[in-house]
Amino acid sequence: MKASDIRQKFLQFFAAQGHQVVPSSPLVPAGDPTLLFTNAGMVQFKDVFLGKEKRSYSRAVTVQKCMRAGGKHNDLDQVGRTARHQTFFEMLGNFSFGDYFKRDAIDYAWRFLTGELGLDPAKLWITVFETDDEAYRLWQEVAGVPSDRIVRMGEKDNFWSMGDTGPCGPSSEIFVDRGEEYACGPQCGLGQCDCDRIQEIWNLVFMQYNRDETGTLTPLPRPSIDTGMGLERIAAYLQGVDSNFETDLIFPLIRTLEDMTGVSYDPGPEGMPFRVIADHIRAITFLLAEGVSFSNEGRGYVMRRILRRAMRYGRLLGFESPFLYQLVPVVGEIMGDAYPEVTNGQTVIQELVKNEENRFLATLSAGMRVLAQKLESLQPGAVLSGEDAFQLYDTFGFPLDLTRDVADEHQVRVDEAQFEVLMQEQRERARQNRGKTVQHLPAPGPTTFWGYETLELDNEPIQAIFLGDDRVERLETGDQGWVYLARTPFYPEGGGQVGDTGWITTATGLAEVLDTLKSGETIWHVVAVRQGFVKSGQPAQLRVSVEKRLAAMRNHTGTHLLHAALRQILGEGVHQTGSLVAPDRLRFDFSYPRPLTREQVTAIEDLVNEWILQDLPVHKAEMGKDEALAQGALAFFGDKYGERVRVVTVPGASQELCGGTHCTRTGEIGLFAILEDSSVGAGSRRIEAVTGLNSLTAFRERRAVSDALLTLFNGTSLADIPDRVRQLQEEARQLADALREKERQARHERGRQLAAEAHLVGGYRWLVERVEDTASVEELREVLDGVKERVDGAVLVANHHDRVSLMVYFGERVRHLGHRARDVVKELARPIQGGGGGRDDVAQAGGRNPEGIARVLELAQHWVAENFDRAG
Repeated sequence: MKASDIRQKFLQFFAAQGHQVVPSSPLVPAGDPTLLFTNAGMVQFKDVFLGKEKRSYSRAVTVQKCMRAGGKHNDLDQVGRTARHQTFFEMLGNFSFGDYFKRDAIDYAWRFLTGELGLDPAKLWITVFETDDEAYRLWQEVAGVPSDRIVRMGEKDNFWSMGDTGPCGPSSEIFVDRGEEYACGPQCGLGQCDCDRIQEIWNLVFMQYNRDETGTLTPLPRPSIDTGMGLERIAAYLQGVDSNFETDLIFPLIRTLEDMTGVSYDPGPEGMPFRVIADHIRAITFLLAEGVSFSNEGRGYVMRRILRRAMRYGRLLGFESPFLYQLVPVVGEIMGDAYPEVTNGQTVIQELVKNEENRFLATLSAGMRVLAQKLESLQPGAVLSGEDAFQLYDTFGFPLDLTRDVADEHQVRVDEAQFEVLMQEQRERARQNRGKTVQHLPAPGPTTFWGYETLELDNEPIQAIFLGDDRVERLETGDQGWVYLARTPFYPEGGGQVGDTGWITTATGLAEVLDTLKSGETIWHVVAVRQGFVKSGQPAQLRVSVEKRLAAMRNHTGTHLLHAALRQILGEGVHQTGSLVAPDRLRFDFSYPRPLTREQVTAIEDLVNEWILQDLPVHKAEMGKDEALAQGALAFFGDKYGERVRVVTVPGASQELCGGTHCTRTGEIGLFAILEDSSVGAGSRRIEAVTGLNSLTAFRERRAVSDALLTLFNGTSLADIPDRVRQLQEEARQLADALREKERQARHERGRQLAAEAHLVGGYRWLVERVEDTASVEELREVLDGVKERVDGAVLVANHHDRVSLMVYFGERVRHLGHRARDVVKELARPIQGGGGGRDDVAQAGGRNPEGIARVLELAQHWVAENFDRAG
């Protein structure tokens, strides 16, 4: 059955049951900043389920375009490796908003699968939530499913929730048994394994509860239904193919790639490049059709990662020039009838893809050479530094997942933690310099900041709007641009404090203020239009996020108190070198030559909290700069000040020049907690801290750790626990060292025993052997150490978790004949799809094809026979 027929049958069936046919919503969700992409059919009905929106219908059916790449739901790394994972896919779904419930949902699903699609009822299995007796009974009553094909499952598998709180409920999943030929073993079965024999095809969610902050479930007055069935997956079953990639939705792309390359598709691991490219060009085409642009952030960067990953796999098929753009018309041929947007803009989409390919090709070859050089210097099992991965990203535009894919093929891991640290540092640098991005915009005029007095302004005319570099009259839904007003309550980023966020509302639209920046005397609002449009000249209602502003105020006043405490505890030589004041935390960099002691940290924390408990007034006053400095006010790290300055004073504690927003009394801070003292370079320290409820959270976390330790060390006082832990660490280290040495000796002895089985070939003792039960290349090397003592040459191969390790040893007698282990290992590694290198005496290789081990041994034996039969 064609996928287009399945799609049409689904819509027609549920329309006949009184469902409103609702078109697919865009891949870029409207008005939901929490999601990068629409990742399920229910996304467009989220507000309906939450009771925030009313529709003219109470039951609906959709075929929804979905993307799972980036964000929480991210299948990108798995695409091509499995038969099921995709970035772009279609979700068939039927929904009830307080209308029908479990009985009808089960009835509809069963009738559609067995009636409309003709699935054999005897091959269908059902799971229900472990306590959902009603669903269990209804599957028997309504569908006639025998009890031995209904399986109760736990919350992890069969309970769905929209978030930590809110609507939730049990789910019931329908699986199809694809047959014994797909079984992974004699124990294969639903709930027993995760192989491809019994495959989920449809999930029915029974939204019947509301979960509150305590976790208590309360029945909803109007229970609802949310279902989802992947079109590609059900098509694969109905078309009798082994994977989603072999359906008529994707396989024409693979056939086109075969024609373009002259390489035949392999449904196994060798076919991964075909699957990656076919999936990724679908995602790219649909995203471009919806107006997403390639960029270095957000959705645009995810799309860029997808394209670059596809290009890297294209190189494995022999592509050295742009090729992805040639596949765009094939996507149109397959999907155009259902989604005209992919054919309507086909020429533009092709051009955008080709241009992006050309941009990346300029650096791809150079980057691959650099990466290959770095990997050649590493042994299998080693780690590529995060610094190297970041260099590849920063210099050659290599996304981390591309570097990780290549490293995986060489059995090398990437230090992703270090990479993320470097990425975060770059983001912080970019944030510190982001004000420069508005410098190129022409200043419409000065802005008067009203945010000291109020967090709201009404009827303030929008004076100017920019989209990129261009001044425009309006911004539409989905646009992100710059808005200028003559007056604003939004604080612009400055003095370490982040810019305010909030909302700008006009009669025609709603724009979220993502950030506020200043250029000269002009304050710019970075906005994203969430609903309707906003237009130049319209009167606007400005609303600062109160919660975030108040949190930033607490942290900013807390930063001043921290600075004062540091100077009081550590000495007047402490100088501020940088700061960050955000709603959720504060960070303070200062000059100091050594780490703080525990006693110093406690004293600083105590002093700040003492000032908070005193509930001291926080005075703000404008005065001449010279007057302020004469009074002892502190000025900082190259800040530029005018003749008139704003001075923030906490009597008896702090006095600083500062234009930021602050509390009116120190008591409003509530509480202060230092999270970390760290080094940021020679002679410079950094303190990270929190205030208010975040401090309480920090203290509670510490108390929870203390309580857990007291429980573990029953009978030990809290004060004695550090010494007890140190003692246990030393004991554990000694035991681990002893165990490692014992295991090393055992593997060494095993090598000696294996060497006893060596064969004499031409007067030389040779061992060619597959070694079982080694968990890593290091362990195989230890076996080889024992072998080397008793042979002239050896070839050892082992399989570790779907990876293959190969080691070649040539003794002095063999090397004297001119043979080098590092030359031979490369030839022997071909059947395991690996590469390697090493020294003349010992070399190693890693591969990813365990099926090639027998061939490696055969080649090794042939090489020995060919070179040594007559050597003696």
